[in-house]
Amino acid sequence: MSRSRRVFLPLTLVLSYCSAVTLAGDWPTWRGEHRDDVSVESGLLTQWPEGGPTKVWTFQQAGIGYSSFAVVDDQLFTLGADETTEYLITVDTMAGKEQWRTPLGRRLKNKWGDGPRSTPAVSGDRVVALGAEGRVVCCSIADGGVHWERELTHLGGEVPNWGYSESPLIDQGRVLVTPGGDDGAIAALNLESGEVVWQSWDVAQPAHYSSIIVAEHNDKRQYIQLGSRSLFGISAEDGELLWETKWPGKVAVVPTPIFYDGKVYVSSGYGVGSMMVSIGPGNKVIEVFRNKVMKNHHGGIIRIDEHVYGYSDGRGWICQDMRTGDMVWNEKRVLGKGAISCADGLFYCLEESSGTCLLVNATPDGWEERGRLTIEPQTEQRSPSGRIWSHPVIANGRLYLRDQEIICCYDISASRQTQAVTDSRTR
Repeated sequence: MSRSRRVFLPLTLVLSYCSAVTLAGDWPTWRGEHRDDVSVESGLLTQWPEGGPTKVWTFQQAGIGYSSFAVVDDQLFTLGADETTEYLITVDTMAGKEQWRTPLGRRLKNKWGDGPRSTPAVSGDRVVALGAEGRVVCCSIADGGVHWERELTHLGGEVPNWGYSESPLIDQGRVLVTPGGDDGAIAALNLESGEVVWQSWDVAQPAHYSSIIVAEHNDKRQYIQLGSRSLFGISAEDGELLWETKWPGKVAVVPTPIFYDGKVYVSSGYGVGSMMVSIGPGNKVIEVFRNKVMKNHHGGIIRIDEHVYGYSDGRGWICQDMRTGDMVWNEKRVLGKGAISCADGLFYCLEESSGTCLLVNATPDGWEERGRLTIEPQTEQRSPSGRIWSHPVIANGRLYLRDQEIICCYDISASRQTQAVTDSRTR
């Protein structure tokens, strides 16, 4: 039996073990296809055995850095650095072997850990990556051949204190990035050529660390970004500012915005808190709430229906009501600060200090642990100031976790696990 704790009220949702058919699900960009950290997969394990699910492979040449993963078909894409250079790296997900690596530029030096922070984005036969010093590179997914390169510092940007950390967005044949600066906070680049399509000149603020999302609202396709000074939406067609509201970001603004039903939810750490705004007719911004219930540093926030889940500094793991901003519950005894992802109705919560990952059924009624594992082995190269900050990814029946140069792949497909047990009994 795996270790399990129950907290708060009994949970009403009972999930059957390995009853559903597994549906393949790629993870082509930061936080998945819809940039919400919710996988579309089903048929995954709903209870882990003692010690966690079966580890398929360990890859130990990913290099230094905090990049997470894009996974498409049988290819995993991530970034890492050796002693001098950052790279875009591709690993065969079936064998756990490197396929190719392409240089991204000079290795970023930083007290909290050197190397890249961004996650690549895949579209068709191309993958786009952003190095921590600001070089955007578009490569062939087949062999890593470079189609084009562009420097964000040549678009008026300046390398942020902890390096460029946002993850590029590919949308409708364009690459969206945030160089920051007086020439325009956001730039749209042609995916084929790398040429600048437009730059949002009427939104001028330094680049921070959040990533852009895309939304359709008020009959307009728009890109939404959270900066250190404001939350804003710009036209996907030409970069024109559609709406903007003030945001008092401090030190580092990191979590990706959440768009839902004409509303935008954001949060920042360093005591700032969270906010929900409604974008009304004529793009009028109406504040729904603003409080300090969710103070998410950089582990991410996930929306399920009318609630959001994530780690709030000082409160622990929390469930927050999106309609009111009120805290529904918090849990700070079971697991420390970390990152979160979701698949098949369950959460994957990765503690940054220990590398412990919990499978959790969390609803507005409470939190129930369904199993746990700890990343093994762990790096000896991490900065003393750093932690395990690469976000977990679930793709095609597998869970991917990273601690610097070490990537671990676990089989979480219920059907494969059931078949393995059957095979062992018939031998």
